Amino acid sequence: MQRLKTRPQFQATMSAGTIARTPHFALHRMVLAPDAGAVVANSMTGPGSQDPQALFGIGAVRRQAWLGAMVPKRWARHSVTRHAIKRQIYAVAGEHEAALQCASHVVRLRSGFDRKQFVSATSDALKAAVRSELQQLFSAAVRRIARAEAEKPEAGAAENISEPAQNLDRKAPGACNLVAPGEGAAP
Repeated sequence: MQRLKTRPQFQATMSAGTIARTPHFALHRMVLAPDAGAVVANSMTGPGSQDPQALFGIGAVRRQAWLGAMVPKRWARHSVTRHAIKRQIYAVAGEHEAALQCASHVVRLRSGFDRKQFVSATSDALKAAVRSELQQLFSAAVRRIARAEAEKPEAGAAENISEPAQNLDRKAPGACNLVAPGEGAAP
């Protein structure tokens, strides 16, 4: 799993939209084109490019899962807490890595955990609560990704069924004239 490192990578991923939410976290996802051929052929993918696909490398690197964690100081004041939450994010995402391939993801902390309930900055109770919520977040995301993948082949199958008939007409017009039983050959 690759980690997001630059601000443009985070911005591009977050602009693609949210696929799952829990009370404290949001998961953003941007699907990466598995083949960078179209991206490389585009003249606008060089330095200064506005194409977000250009931020994620080429080749086998594009097929990997990309992940970034955003834990703002506004919601987790202590750096110890922020780092503990980030470690939990990367650990739980590693468990779901197979489902996150060919896409870039950002897990964003969107609200703070109650300081009265979790007094210590790195208590076991806080870690368990974070981990539980992250499991819910990634499970919901994996279900949504699987549902989207299941819908995609159905649409592709319909196109593939109609495509050969069109290709036959284009390749050999009149080469295969079918005659209904009882009818003579067409002149």
